[in-house]
Amino acid sequence: MRVHLVNYDPAWPARFAEESRRLRDVIGAGALRIEHAGSTSVPGLVAKPVIDIILEVQDSGDESAYAALLEGAGYRFHLREPAWHEHRLFKGAADGANVHVFSRGCPEIDRMLAFRDRLRANAEDRHIYAAAKRALAEQEWERMDDYASAKTAVVEQILSRR
Repeated sequence: MRVHLVNYDPAWPARFAEESRRLRDVIGAGALRIEHAGSTSVPGLVAKPVIDIILEVQDSGDESAYAALLEGAGYRFHLREPAWHEHRLFKGAADGANVHVFSRGCPEIDRMLAFRDRLRANAEDRHIYAAAKRALAEQEWERMDDYASAKTAVVEQILSRR
């Protein structure tokens, strides 16, 4: 499979805001934090046209507290990764949004947001990351996760310069 990247779309923040309101309406006080993450959260950065959302809940391992609510609102359960921060992934309508569910205080949330903020603030790092993404998008991938894993080295390099 090939990864389809597009130029930054100024409508992405509004799409995130809409999804965020929807999640807040569905989960209520159980949504401790909702953040726009991933490449669509960085103005000027090429991205897959999918809004990545961090949903912080009390305990992501306790799916009974949120999964049925998300599914009732049209989000489809996609992935369970108990060994990686108890991460859960739900996909929105037409795969236009990925909702990454993590537990309160999960260090991966801070890492993802630090990377987002670094790219927002630093044009050189944004350029380095975009070039890496474009090069990787030219390759064939068996799974989307393989593409994501291939970006790890450049992400770690950029984060190390904070």
